[in-house]
Amino acid sequence: MATLKYWLWLSTRKGLRPEQVGKLLEHFGAPERAYYADPEEYDLVEGLTPAARTDLLGKSLERTDAILGECDRLGVRILTLGDADYPDRLKNIYDPPAVLYVKGRLPAFDEEIAVAVVGSRKPSAYGRWMAGKLGLELAEHGALVVSGIAQGLDTEALKGALRGGGAVVSVLGCGVDVCYPRENRWLYADVAASGALISEYPPGTEPEGWHFPIRNRIISGLSLGVVAVECGLKSGTMSTVKQALDQDRDVFAVPGCVGALLSEGPNRLIQQGAKLVTGGLDIVREYAGLYPGRVRFPDSARAMEEAPKAPEGYSDTHESPSREEEPREKVIDKGPQQAYIDRSGLTDDQIDLILALEDGKRTAEELVDLTQIPARRILSALTMLQIQGHVVEHPGRRFESTVRLRTGEEA
Repeated sequence: MATLKYWLWLSTRKGLRPEQVGKLLEHFGAPERAYYADPEEYDLVEGLTPAARTDLLGKSLERTDAILGECDRLGVRILTLGDADYPDRLKNIYDPPAVLYVKGRLPAFDEEIAVAVVGSRKPSAYGRWMAGKLGLELAEHGALVVSGIAQGLDTEALKGALRGGGAVVSVLGCGVDVCYPRENRWLYADVAASGALISEYPPGTEPEGWHFPIRNRIISGLSLGVVAVECGLKSGTMSTVKQALDQDRDVFAVPGCVGALLSEGPNRLIQQGAKLVTGGLDIVREYAGLYPGRVRFPDSARAMEEAPKAPEGYSDTHESPSREEEPREKVIDKGPQQAYIDRSGLTDDQIDLILALEDGKRTAEELVDLTQIPARRILSALTMLQIQGHVVEHPGRRFESTVRLRTGEEA
């Protein structure tokens, strides 16, 4: 607890920017050493402004004690850069927050397919639908949705993810006990119950305009990638995308109508190399090989039933090419129930799994016993086979092959 006081003292110096806090920690090694340092030692720290040096001379711990008391009363967890469970993903950005205040359950971010969904506070009906659709599909496929909690697309993405049964995280530009906007107070409770509210600002901190651009680096820093739904060319969303690019994160964008102001941002990002996405699976499959145990493939009928409805006037019933014009990749012929596929393009593990599943449904554990392939390789191969449509998952985590390997008899 004594050490925590010094972390709070350092993080609440108003004259210090996050990167300056990092410079102090780099120089002194620990916040208590910075607290007890002689004033002349601050002159040796690179990048400190006169205002920052002056602020470091204030040694009162009265506010620190007040913050500790308030966090204890509210059940807010305090996480510092020195804690073992501080996410490495965030710790490795240029200017990580020295302290995080957490209301709810903090996910193990370094093990999660965390995706930030960001966009306009005043979206179109199409934008609302797409944000809700992305949130739902990301959650159902095993991703963790990260966002702010503003009105508009933040709200729709979070609602979609909660509907999909996934964990969500909202990063705030105020204290975790301050509901902003007030209209979303019900959403605050839902997010804290199923995931976490996170802020670098102590409880009781009111929202200020300059907090949010600074906050955006945490949204992108906790995530593997950021998807922009609707935004203008000069907007907070584009600020988050810039932070993501600076942090070497992936950038995705939902295409929009040419000429629509809210489509200018995503369309420009796609022109500049962002991956065009139309659903959550487009994003999750980018990380399937790295996080094979995290990807899920829900029952398609249930997913369609729970999916947000398209806005009035939007139609997805336009004519599309027939299946004969778009043959399934690698399908050679069809038997009575299953397609026969060629072995080319499949790994040895994938071939062994398809053979093991030809006689019926099996769990991953049963497949490990049957094939003697290590569990991690089994999960990775199953994930890729599901993406290719060769294997489906049933309730109880039982897997079934939808294909058979072609032999000479099926030639």
